[in-house]
Amino acid sequence: MVRHPDTPVTGRAAVLRRLARWCLTPLPAPPVALRRGPLRPGRFRSRLRSTRLASQLGVALGVAFGICFATGLLSHLIQHPPGWFWWPARPVGLYRFTQGLHVATGLASVPLLGAKLWSVYPRLFSWPPARSIAHAAERASTGLLVAAALFLLVSGVLNISRWYAPMPFFFTAGHYWVAWLAVGGLLVHIGVHLPAVRAALARPMAPEPRQDGLDRRALLGGVAAASGLITLTTVGQTIRPLAGLAVLAPRHPDVGPQGLPVNRTAAGAGVRAAALDPAYRLWVTGPVRSVSLDLAALYRLPQYRADLPIACVEGWSAVGTWTGVRLGDLVALVGADPRRSTALVESLQVGGRYRACTVPPEYVGDPLTLVALRLGGEPLHIDHGYPARLIAPNRPGVLQTKWISRITVAGTP
Repeated sequence: MVRHPDTPVTGRAAVLRRLARWCLTPLPAPPVALRRGPLRPGRFRSRLRSTRLASQLGVALGVAFGICFATGLLSHLIQHPPGWFWWPARPVGLYRFTQGLHVATGLASVPLLGAKLWSVYPRLFSWPPARSIAHAAERASTGLLVAAALFLLVSGVLNISRWYAPMPFFFTAGHYWVAWLAVGGLLVHIGVHLPAVRAALARPMAPEPRQDGLDRRALLGGVAAASGLITLTTVGQTIRPLAGLAVLAPRHPDVGPQGLPVNRTAAGAGVRAAALDPAYRLWVTGPVRSVSLDLAALYRLPQYRADLPIACVEGWSAVGTWTGVRLGDLVALVGADPRRSTALVESLQVGGRYRACTVPPEYVGDPLTLVALRLGGEPLHIDHGYPARLIAPNRPGVLQTKWISRITVAGTP
């Protein structure tokens, strides 16, 4: 049935139309006497600012934030996997690459965000401040986007510097949820401004006079150079050949006990006495039997070697040569099939968010997943997890449990 044009609209459609008209109704103009300071006409005179400059910086920043969001979401899913998520054990360095890319891209975004905010901040003082309810809502969403972006970059820099005092919250949770706010705000921002961005980038760039020796091209080149310099001087904490250039990196991949960095020491975890106790036993509990193994018994089991990286969520990574017992062999020892079993690996730590981790079947059955006893041919340093630690391919360092005390196997014989 086709509605006649003169038929009045009723019900939900009428409510929506009235709401839309209300949102778009112009608001009363504020008194002109309030237009002072940065609200004065002509207050911002730089000719470098333009829709084209803001669009170019916005595209670069959008790409960088997109990469950061995708790689950060991946890291979150690996650490807190929902039932539908699957992460492979191979290639062994995939997480090392994605998390290194996450941190490198985030650091490179710092000058990009600074330049982008400089190019558009005069719009904060546009007059009138709000033309309508819809315009006010759009400006509020932009403010939320800016606040979320600043929060992500500042908290990310604090995290890789391991300076948590200014953050009265758990970094990982805060970073994760604010990232969703940032992406939502970014999508709204793109939807509102996409026509203007496309038009600005499609127009040929007209020649412009230099202003104080700087033009738009030089400004963009300076921002790109700053991002590249930050990347070059920090990415060496992940890419070993560039380690000598990593003068701004908070961690170096070869500095630490036995040539590998350490985030949490045995003293900091409160396990030093328990780890050095001669009566130490590793308990392995399975569906058929349970076993208790001292260090001598662990060393009598077949030993295997694996060259695997420790890849930290803070962006640094380093490869070590680990020797120990295959986790699959321990699972088989208690009567379970490694290819169909899940293992809960627990630390001597009595508390902490990462005192235990779950190892899914694709890792349990992988021959490179070890309960490591040695690093670089020497017994593990206590800060690297002595007497025994988990080391598995393609996993975040926080899931490579140190100072193992118990392994509980859930599986079928």
